[in-house]
Order: sequence, then C-alpha cells, then structure tokens
Amino acid sequence: MAYLDISKVGISFARAGIRTEVLREVDLQVERGEYVSIIGHSGCGKSTLLNIVAGLLRATAGGILLDGKEVNAPGPDRAVVFQNHSLLPWLTVRENVGLAVDKVFRGRKSRAERRDWIEENLRLVNMMHAAEKRPAEISGGMKQRVGIARALAMEPKVLLLDEPFGALDALTRAHLQDQVMEIHARLGNTILMITHDVDEAVLLSDRIVMMTNGPSATIGHILPIPLPRPRNRLELVEDAASVHARAAVLEFLYARHAAPALAA
Repeated sequence: MAYLDISKVGISFARAGIRTEVLREVDLQVERGEYVSIIGHSGCGKSTLLNIVAGLLRATAGGILLDGKEVNAPGPDRAVVFQNHSLLPWLTVRENVGLAVDKVFRGRKSRAERRDWIEENLRLVNMMHAAEKRPAEISGGMKQRVGIARALAMEPKVLLLDEPFGALDALTRAHLQDQVMEIHARLGNTILMITHDVDEAVLLSDRIVMMTNGPSATIGHILPIPLPRPRNRLELVEDAASVHARAAVLEFLYARHAAPALAA
C-alpha cells in the first residue's frame, strides 16, 4: 500500500438547490519521501483536493489513507503551507513557530527541548536572525519561510503546499524553491504541492499530476520527472529531459485541456 493513498475521491457542493460535482474519482498514490505536484487550470479542484487531504473538507465519495490510517479530520500528521503565510501579527517569528510546537509536543518534549526544536527549524529555513521580529517587520519571502518552518516543526508525515510561492517576486520565489529542494533532500519528507507554474513543477517534482478542467475534474495524466537530484535550475534550462517534461505539461494544459475561458 502507498504511503498516501487517495482512492476514488469525489466531492460535490450544493448551493441554492443546485449540486455541483467538483472532483470525480481521483486516484493518486504517493510514496514516502516523494515530491508530487498537482497542476491544472483555475477551477479544476486542485486546492479542494489538497483540503480533503488536509482534513479540512470531507470527500463525498472515496477516501484517503495516510500511513494506513483513514484521513477524516485535520491532524498534525498533515501540515499545510498556504499562499498567504497566515502568521499571527502580534507574535514574533519564534512565537509563531512555537504555537505549533507547543500544540504538538507539549507533554512529549520539555520546555527546553521545545525551545531547541523551534530554533532548529528556524535555522533550517535561515530565519534565526529574525526570531524576535514580528511579521510586519519582515519581507513576504521571509514570512513564507517562517510558515514552512512552522509546518516542518510539527514533524508531519506529509507537507501540503498550496501555491506557497505564488505571491512572491520571481527572484524571491527562486530562492525559496531552492531552499525547499534543500530541505526535501535533507529530511526526505513527503510533499504534495499545488502550483500553476510549469517550470516550478518540473524543477521540484518527482511526478506531476495534471488535472482535467472542472466541473467533475479528475486526473488526466501523471508525468514522471526522471531528473537526478540535486537539481540546478540553470543546468535544467537546456537539459533534454527537462525540456521534454515542460513541453508535455504545456501540451496537456493548452492543447488537450485548454483553459475554459480560452476554449469558449
């Protein structure tokens, strides 16, 4: 059995007496330590699927198993990093990460151990220098690094990333992508990421899951990315396998499954 097993998942929403099927029979198996990206046009249910895995939404069909246990509610074994950093503005960087650590490890780690664990995760994302600053005093990229540190500090079985770099400028996004690659290489954690960015998906992923358009969206194709790690973004620009993977994703998105607005 796969580490994360998404089996025949579907979900529908009812509004004003009209029921809309958002996802239908989504099947995806993710192995331990794998980095999987989900890509597709707006409205294809990418974030909805991530929220079901997170336990924030209940599927109306099918189910999810993580490490052999059913997913039916939020839990510390699944940590989410959203596009919006969601940091509490009145707390320092250290205190924001500390909230998650205290929630998960109170009773399991001493106060000193929890303090050391907070600092270890801040060092992992190169944010110890700003530990006593508040969110308003740091940049957008730094806020996302704190969000990632907070998620990693929970020691989740799966790290869920919902377009975590989408609101950042290109240079900051590239730096943070490189940092996530380094963290993944060091920790070997399992990551499921939502993205709109084809280049980002190719750079970071072991596999890219391409969604068909909604409503009733499902997985249209899964593309393995056979690029060795560690990866260097400059070297991949002219790498044949990278170019082929990028072309395959673009062909799926814009030829076989054009955006609804473009196809109209």
